[in-house]
Amino acid sequence: MSRFKGKVAVVTGGGNGIGAATATRLAAEGAAVIVADVDKPGAEGVRDKIVAAGGKAIACHTDIRMPEQVEAMFEAGRKAFGPAGILVNTAGVGSQKAFLDTPVATLAAMYDVNVKGTFLCTQAGARDMVKLRGGRIVNFSSHSGLLGSSGRAAYAASKGGVIAMTRVMAVDLAQHGITVNAIAPGPIAVPRQKHNAERREAWLKAVPLGRYGTAEDVAGVALFLVSDDAAYITGQTISVDGGFTAAGLRVSNPNDYRT
Repeated sequence: MSRFKGKVAVVTGGGNGIGAATATRLAAEGAAVIVADVDKPGAEGVRDKIVAAGGKAIACHTDIRMPEQVEAMFEAGRKAFGPAGILVNTAGVGSQKAFLDTPVATLAAMYDVNVKGTFLCTQAGARDMVKLRGGRIVNFSSHSGLLGSSGRAAYAASKGGVIAMTRVMAVDLAQHGITVNAIAPGPIAVPRQKHNAERREAWLKAVPLGRYGTAEDVAGVALFLVSDDAAYITGQTISVDGGFTAAGLRVSNPNDYRT
């Protein structure tokens, strides 16, 4: 397939997990990819994998909290391949702490990366897309931005912010032919995930499909949203969670009902 031949894509958080899967698949389908990550060896490893497979990619060591580094990332992409018409903001950080034990510094850290970083990258990327007269942007929220999960107050606040911000971005940028959507993953099996046995068991019971998702499961949705097939979709948040956010009460025998 070559859905993205001639396209330039920036993927933040591209050095591992969902970002790496997304960057690799975009390149396999013809895009020239800027693999950006605060983890320099991770970004370079994904770049090397793409190039070895015959694709086009560069690696950028980028802290998305820093405006000058975000600008440098897009400038590197422009110099290597031209302005980017695709941006996938997978970069983010998480936190797991009971609400009463959560320090305000944790809340600030979640906002600094997940909200401010996404804001900076989208603003910089959209300026190039305005000149291109169109583009596709995908932000990353979480099931925690939609539902209340134990110990996720600071993280949920930031991911809920991403959803709200995505809607406004979509409205403001629509006049330029730019679509902006968000993905809200559920439990995804990636290397940085550190679920204990209790949490893992709880997830497997709560997810109707009965399994953790993979990075490729999420990357597939990201590629759809940045493709021409999604040209009339904007301002939406797509849950990729095995049915978790759709599920209500589940029992083994739904026909056994007694008042």
